[in-house]
Amino acid sequence: MKLIKPTLAEYDVYAWEKLPLPERARQVCLAWCLEGYGSPLAVYVFYLLKVAGYIALWFFFCGFTPGLGSTADFGAWWSHPVAFQKAILLTMTMEALGLAGSSGPLTGRYLPPFGGFLYFLRPGTTKLALFPQLPVLGGSQRTVVDVLLYASVIGLSVFGLVSPAISTHVFLALAVLVPLMGVADKTLFLAARAEHYFPTILCFALLPNWIAGAKAVQLAIWFWAGVSKCNHHFPTVVGVMTSNHPILQPKWLRRRVYKSYPSDVRPAAHTTALAHFGTLLELLMPMLLAFAVGGWPLTLGLVGMVGLHFFIFSNMPMAVPLEWNVMAVYGGFALFYAHPEVSFWQIESIPVALVLLTSLVVVPLLGNLFPERLSFLVSMRYYAGNWPYSVWLFRGDSAKKMQALKMPAPWVYAQLERLYAPHEARSIVSKVLGFRMMHLQGRALSELIPKMVDDLAAYDYYDGEIISGLVLGWNFGDGHLNNERLLRIVQESCGFEEGELRVLCVEAQPMLKPTMAYRIYDAKCGLMTEGKVDVNAMRDRQPWDAPTSSRVPEN
Repeated sequence: MKLIKPTLAEYDVYAWEKLPLPERARQVCLAWCLEGYGSPLAVYVFYLLKVAGYIALWFFFCGFTPGLGSTADFGAWWSHPVAFQKAILLTMTMEALGLAGSSGPLTGRYLPPFGGFLYFLRPGTTKLALFPQLPVLGGSQRTVVDVLLYASVIGLSVFGLVSPAISTHVFLALAVLVPLMGVADKTLFLAARAEHYFPTILCFALLPNWIAGAKAVQLAIWFWAGVSKCNHHFPTVVGVMTSNHPILQPKWLRRRVYKSYPSDVRPAAHTTALAHFGTLLELLMPMLLAFAVGGWPLTLGLVGMVGLHFFIFSNMPMAVPLEWNVMAVYGGFALFYAHPEVSFWQIESIPVALVLLTSLVVVPLLGNLFPERLSFLVSMRYYAGNWPYSVWLFRGDSAKKMQALKMPAPWVYAQLERLYAPHEARSIVSKVLGFRMMHLQGRALSELIPKMVDDLAAYDYYDGEIISGLVLGWNFGDGHLNNERLLRIVQESCGFEEGELRVLCVEAQPMLKPTMAYRIYDAKCGLMTEGKVDVNAMRDRQPWDAPTSSRVPEN
């Protein structure tokens, strides 16, 4: 039964929902430490089969190119330029369709297990236009123009995949349509993982020898991922991932991840050391690959790269960016192992170099310094634990008003109750609070939820990730997709009364500053309060502990 039955928390979920926040948080955090999300083994089999299907599709599409696609002579063609181009195009297409990351139970999707195209091809669904007042491409509901624009990107990508050689015209068209699609709906730009694939496609389109540009993109992704982990958040990420590991399940092992379970669930010293070692490796590895032309530096860089991505992949983290990790490993070999003679700075076009400088250096730097301004994805703060997030509290059964929105997927409990009993469905969703609060950033909730409502037991708790997944069709850890802007769109259609829906928006911690900003909204009345929380103070307390002082350092 372990194959299909989830591991439920030991507490009675209906009694748990009536507890005060500190005790509720304590119980769910202790449950997360030993059980993680509790997904059945069938869930992990689902993801492994999906990755196998992704790789099989790459072989299939490579087969349209003479000399490529055969498993018998894989060693002769795996690093062919067209094979790499098709890998990039396939991965972007699967991401944009919602079939790769942000799919399945580890993202809050059960039946159906995918969002993406079910929303993006349907007029009337909710979107987040970059400029809401812009004629034709603005607004908050998807139009036929939006659908056609998205379908054009998918259609062009598939056309390129079935072509013997992908025409430069296809890449040029995508280089125009992908950002245009992002203007119409920034969700689509992020869903396509365009911060990675768009600059690479731009290199395909505009550089005759695009290897150098593709290397620059890959190096920037690794480097900024390392930079963003130079914080106090990442050790808690390692703890949360290990507690949800599909293989490392013995409870004695999971207890060792924390200082002194159950009294102290902050990361143990060796967990923190492992996190910092991984950060150091993620910074050194791209530096080795950037300048290695062969020999032990290249070998060491590739070994470190494989180790990093294997660690992430083996944890099957929430949001499940598994295909992206496979693509990164393949790209590491196809670019750096196969072409050590090409340096990342050998970009022949000054305009392209300036675009890459902006997207690979300026934007991530600004995103780390001013995280409230930019998505953590375009800032390349991958799995650093330092993300914006939101919490949505619905009073009583007021969440039923969300049915006024066009949502191709049913409410999360309705999905789960097709598979499990109602109490099991609520127990599964209750673990989301544990996931959030076990991260360092989530410890702010013990301080901020009491500012939102007087009686938490009167409200249903939903993480913003669940809301954006249901309303927008895609979620990937970016709280900017489910902040006050989405709340305003929801309120226009649903008309919540005062006190029926409260939303907390918490920003990421800026680089070199010790605080995180927050805002609390009532759906009808707007902003209730705002302020900052002290990250250093949160490091010294348990996730369920209330703060001993509200002082926030100015810095």
